Amino acid sequence: MEQYQGKTIYNKIAIGTVFLYRKKETQVKRRHIGDTGAEIARFDAAKEIALSQLDAIYQKALKEVGADNAAIFKVHKMMMEDEEYLDSVYNIIRQKGLNAEYAVAATGGHFSELFAQMDDAYMQARAADVKDISERLVAVLGGAGADTHSLESPVILMADDLAPSETVQLDKSKILAFVTRHGSSNSHTAILARTMTIPAVIGIDIQEEWEGKTAVVDGYTGTVIIDPDPATLERMTAKMQEDEKMLQLLRELRGKETVTKSGRKIHLYANISGVSDLAQVQKNDGEGIGLFRSEFLYLDSDDYPTEEEQFKAYKMAAQNMAGKKVIVRTLDIGADKQADYFHLEKEDNPAMGYRAIRICLDRQEIFRTQLRALLRASAFGNISIMFPMIISVQEVRESKRILEEEKTRLREHAILYKDVEVGIMIETPAAVWISEELAKEVDFFSIGTNDLTQYTLAIDRQNPKLDNIYDSHHPAVLRSIQTVIENGHRGGAWVGICGELGADTTLTKTFLDMGIDELSVSPSFILPVREAVRNLD
Repeated sequence: MEQYQGKTIYNKIAIGTVFLYRKKETQVKRRHIGDTGAEIARFDAAKEIALSQLDAIYQKALKEVGADNAAIFKVHKMMMEDEEYLDSVYNIIRQKGLNAEYAVAATGGHFSELFAQMDDAYMQARAADVKDISERLVAVLGGAGADTHSLESPVILMADDLAPSETVQLDKSKILAFVTRHGSSNSHTAILARTMTIPAVIGIDIQEEWEGKTAVVDGYTGTVIIDPDPATLERMTAKMQEDEKMLQLLRELRGKETVTKSGRKIHLYANISGVSDLAQVQKNDGEGIGLFRSEFLYLDSDDYPTEEEQFKAYKMAAQNMAGKKVIVRTLDIGADKQADYFHLEKEDNPAMGYRAIRICLDRQEIFRTQLRALLRASAFGNISIMFPMIISVQEVRESKRILEEEKTRLREHAILYKDVEVGIMIETPAAVWISEELAKEVDFFSIGTNDLTQYTLAIDRQNPKLDNIYDSHHPAVLRSIQTVIENGHRGGAWVGICGELGADTTLTKTFLDMGIDELSVSPSFILPVREAVRNLD
């Protein structure tokens, strides 16, 4: 028996046979070609096939992990159609008279190296994405179809690393656990593993001789055991069975209130990225929508979505939730969420750049179109509107002024709407420290703990080099949350949490002691959080 320690991604136990996932190595040869026009046409045809493959992967991801997590494949499409990337490929073919495979490999290597050397962690992460799309193009040029790595029976899959596209293409029913040598706990692949509720561990020095052996993956401790002895196997099997019993108990919580033993009620809502996620909310008994990420209506479109297109989506959400609260966050484009037709300039530090409410207040017609659609949809349910990335009272007042003008416009045209609650995201230290003043302007706060943590600690959560110091339990973060709750209540606003920290059941009691009114989490975490609340006095 051998035991190895890594870093856990998802808390669950798996026991099974090891399968080593090996990427297909494509040997790229440098060849001179005579007809550069024909070679460019061959590349363009391969690009269209690769884009079609990415569309199929996106649709699969949309069904399995939701629009938010599927968005990475929209980014891959954008990168594959990037003007600078394509110009480099075309120039190598035209000017050097070289084959398309070599042109793609050389371009991919160049851009990947450029991204890897940048100071910004988000841009560094794009190095892997460029490598992924380039490998896909080379494979298509070589005549390979979409590689789904079909598996005959359920296995513990081990690999050096997994790209998001590889993770999604695998048959979830045949994957007992993921174990990788490389990767970050905040990488896209890690997020996908958590969303797919598959136990996963990273940082394990995988050995070739493990293939075919029995292994145990303990997602609670980050431990991987190869060839477990009978006593260990019996103990871990019992632990796995306990997990299954717990899942059954959680299912029995459907339809029950999220209330403590002493009778204190907490609103437990769901985070979604579009109407495609509504089924998961219903399945997991969400009491409402605490965060509808409206930017995915824009990311899923080739042009600005019309008022009518947006209205239909918001109306569907409102009607599906049948009177339950639906909080829609207005457009939060920018940073890692890019749409070509916005023509946003490249920024050195996009996470703190031209994004979210800053774009909306600058390009008001986009904002007004969305607000009209939301107001019209409010007539069909219980919609609330929430503004993101707020740092000043002036931004809130300006946003509310525009909202009131659109209400007037609808009244003049005899279009029905309901009065809606208006709230803001608290995700910057600036918003924390003026939260008492902000509370007087709005009906509610929703604390975005993901951004609040990284801005408070000055740590990019996508940077794997900083995993060991990225601490969402940091006293500065928790004190900020406490301050926001106290100031919100003092100013007359109710306060919720919609970041990933809301699903951390080790903090549920802490948040309730602080006086939190609402928690909004991914649909799969609703029942575990409900259980945690119901077990509190």
